[in-house]
Amino acid sequence: MVAIELIADAIPPVHTSDTVQKVLDRMIEFRLRHLPIVNEEQFLGLVAEDDLIGESDYQTAVGALALSQVNPYVLEDQHIYDVIRMFYERQLTVIPVLDAKRNYLGIISINAITEYFAKITAVAQPGGIIVLEINNKNNSLAHMAQIVESDNAQILSSYVQTFPDSTRIEVTLKVNKQDISAIIATFLRYEYDIKATFNSTDHNDNAKDRYDSLMNYLNL
Repeated sequence: MVAIELIADAIPPVHTSDTVQKVLDRMIEFRLRHLPIVNEEQFLGLVAEDDLIGESDYQTAVGALALSQVNPYVLEDQHIYDVIRMFYERQLTVIPVLDAKRNYLGIISINAITEYFAKITAVAQPGGIIVLEINNKNNSLAHMAQIVESDNAQILSSYVQTFPDSTRIEVTLKVNKQDISAIIATFLRYEYDIKATFNSTDHNDNAKDRYDSLMNYLNL
């Protein structure tokens, strides 16, 4: 997945002649705190809500304002992890996407990132979640998949979380079975350390906790 595939076409950019009031109204409409300022195809910068609310005259053109953000953007062919890292480091709600000539192509919104991870982590699909804590030298996803498949199940998604100054890692597996007791028993038989288990009968499938852990892991 690369940046251009997540562009939100429905969110128009801001122009230098737009008033502070117009930009604030657009932020409210799309529930965002940042919007790109564009002159034809040229990306000029990112205007933040904080740049606007202190302005006394809401009819002032945004082109006359000093911007707090220093032109954050990603190129169209950058990997989604680069996009996530910028969201995390800059605490943004949108990230502009530019082509190789630095022309503006569109933006990626924080909502698009949330929807993307909901899909790749299969949070909407019923099943069970197994959290393993293992030594990173024994991190064989192939062996874990064999264990899951031995009970006629499949891994829908997986991710790994590392810990500073430790050789231990946390592996989270989402499988397409709600009854994961036999899979757990097999993991225990192979001496895996099971940190936690969840299934779709748990409240919200613990999706928020798993998503927070995933974002932690992607802090590259």
